[in-house]
Amino acid sequence: MALVYPEVLDLARFKEKRREFPPFGVLYLAAVAEQAGHDVSIVKVTHGDHVRDFSGADAVAFTIPSSATYGVIRDSRRDSRYSGDPLILVGGVHPNFYPEQTLADIEPDAVGIGEGEETFLQLLGHARSRRFDDVDGICYLQDGKAVRTRPRTLLRSIDTLPLPARHLLPAEDLVMSDRLADTDLSMAHVMFSRGCPFPCRFCAAAQTRIQYRSGASARRELLDMIERFGIEGFAIVDDNFIVNKNKVRDIATNIADLGLRWSALSRVDTVDEALLADMARSGCLEIKYGMESGSPTILKAMRKNITADQIRRTLRWSRTAGINVKLFLIHGYPGENRQTTGETIDLLTELAPLIDRVSLFRFVPLPGTYVYDHPAEFDLHGTSSQPGWSGDWSQYHIHHNHKHWWGTEKQFTAVQAGYEELAALVATLWPDRHESGPSHPAPR
Repeated sequence: MALVYPEVLDLARFKEKRREFPPFGVLYLAAVAEQAGHDVSIVKVTHGDHVRDFSGADAVAFTIPSSATYGVIRDSRRDSRYSGDPLILVGGVHPNFYPEQTLADIEPDAVGIGEGEETFLQLLGHARSRRFDDVDGICYLQDGKAVRTRPRTLLRSIDTLPLPARHLLPAEDLVMSDRLADTDLSMAHVMFSRGCPFPCRFCAAAQTRIQYRSGASARRELLDMIERFGIEGFAIVDDNFIVNKNKVRDIATNIADLGLRWSALSRVDTVDEALLADMARSGCLEIKYGMESGSPTILKAMRKNITADQIRRTLRWSRTAGINVKLFLIHGYPGENRQTTGETIDLLTELAPLIDRVSLFRFVPLPGTYVYDHPAEFDLHGTSSQPGWSGDWSQYHIHHNHKHWWGTEKQFTAVQAGYEELAALVATLWPDRHESGPSHPAPR
């Protein structure tokens, strides 16, 4: 069987062909399929290089990790070559939110919704009969109509999953440098949890219940990568790793003697001094915090339930623990103006001595988010639910996106001016050492 994923380098670091982290969804599906006795290959497609020969494959599963990659997977499905009658499957972030549209456009036998590993194995078991009514967590055609089966129940423990099938990808797609907190350490990416329980309106979280792997499981994966690749560090790419302090402490304690340096993402309201100290002792060298804005008005509108005082306190705690701080900012959320931008600039300027890196993004109404699904409430332009939509899903990407997404021309002009002022501050105080050419925000 073939598992197909898109790589879109032009959405990564500006003017560089820098790889993003590997396709973990595909790597886990490949691992459970191999464990069940299937022969598996992983196939990469890109814009302009999407046609593949799947002759001989009894199953082809496509993953769509973002709406921005919908088009390349749709084209690969339509233009590639097949033999016989292979089982065609599609899953990923975009199909989670729009399974019926995915079913109509890409014409698979089934679209996966939710956690995929058990669903994938069940679908493979139905490859001959093509009867899917007893498979939870899918959308498929029944008597010519799209139907959804019962939602898939989440695994009780994700420790039961095998390690990602990294052996099916070349080492250069897995092991990188210049990627770990401004160091040149040889590093790889890992996922130690799934899901995010917070209600931020700009974020498309497909799973709101968080699942953690145990410290023993995390240690086993890291030892495997030390043996295979000789890594010196790792980055945890979970949506929001630091939520359950006890689970995070279990992982930190179990890996402390490995001598690895590492980074993770967090909110400012889910850490405390003791946890940060434990993380630092286990090798944590940077935490990437989603600050998003310094304006109370914008934070409230985003349902990002944090305060400036929490930001101040957490940055001081991180510095005391010896952990570097990177901030993510989103500028231009509906309602942004010169005053709210000024509040962000003021807070950044105040906290600059505590901040090591900043990544600045323009607001984009990502499909699947609350904002995207309520265009009238936010005076959005150009969503798929509105008249005159272009049909171009690739426009919904977070890198260097300058589109006028909401409000009047006058409001957009004010947002543009505010962004330029904020971007100039970020470029001055936190220049990117890898940047080539004019200053641009680094990718998240």
